[in-house]
Amino acid sequence: MKKTDLLCIGTALVDSIIKGFDPTPISASGYRAASGSLSVGGEAVNEAATAVKLGMRTGILCFLGEDPAGDMILHTLQDLHIDTSLIIREKEHPTPVTTMFVQEDGTRRSITNLAHRYNFHPERFAACFRETSAILLGSLFRAPFDDPQIIREVLQKAKEAGILIFADTKLPNFRTLSLADLKESLPLIDYITPNEDEASYYTGQETPEEMAEVLLSYGVRNVIIKLGAKGCYFRNANTAIRLPACAVPAVDATGAGDSFLAGFASELLRGASDAEALRFGNACGALCTTALGATTALKDRSQVLQLLDP
Repeated sequence: MKKTDLLCIGTALVDSIIKGFDPTPISASGYRAASGSLSVGGEAVNEAATAVKLGMRTGILCFLGEDPAGDMILHTLQDLHIDTSLIIREKEHPTPVTTMFVQEDGTRRSITNLAHRYNFHPERFAACFRETSAILLGSLFRAPFDDPQIIREVLQKAKEAGILIFADTKLPNFRTLSLADLKESLPLIDYITPNEDEASYYTGQETPEEMAEVLLSYGVRNVIIKLGAKGCYFRNANTAIRLPACAVPAVDATGAGDSFLAGFASELLRGASDAEALRFGNACGALCTTALGATTALKDRSQVLQLLDP
């Protein structure tokens, strides 16, 4: 038996969440906000937390600094019973901390810093790919997946291990790559899941149908365009599916896309069809938005099923 069902690879960080920021100063250097809180986050953490709550045996491969932020993340992951044996910790590089400004409708803006660009080498740990059924790449186009050679080596070694590959995307922050830069790697991806803004940025297209067509032309086998409050669009060589979003009271959209992907991948590994897994992932993403923080709202698989079939 393999050690894990899912191995999540990518960024781990702490989110400093500021909700209801008032831009009107109350003093020469002072401002007000409705609330401020700390939450663990980062694509790999969000996906791993969702997957393990859904009943998946889950591992994580990420970098943490030897600092209080790294301790906070590690303790949270261990409390969730996520396999943390592959976490890399170093004194020289701090754990990334992101400042998030969350609006009343749940939309947000974030501030990153140089700690987010540290590029560890997940390809050096590829032997562990044979001990899992699938890998989730937290975000193509951002560290550690903003280096074409690292991306290709990880994907090639995952394919040699005969496992499924899911890849989310992000807009670039410190290093810019194009689809053409990854033309040799994209055909190795089983499912790619950009949101609408990311898909438009990388493909130059305006509609989900056109965006998916471009990504398929690069050899990706299955494309999911996450459309936020409009749901999602799925496309492969044979099928096109558009699903509306689940109606929920949104509080904070942070991590919703990560929850969607982890939910979708988890259901596929349970034997669901693409359509069934899309519906389940949609519900996971919606539930994520109903509380402040990327890993707060979703509790377990029964909660998702209750949203789908109340």
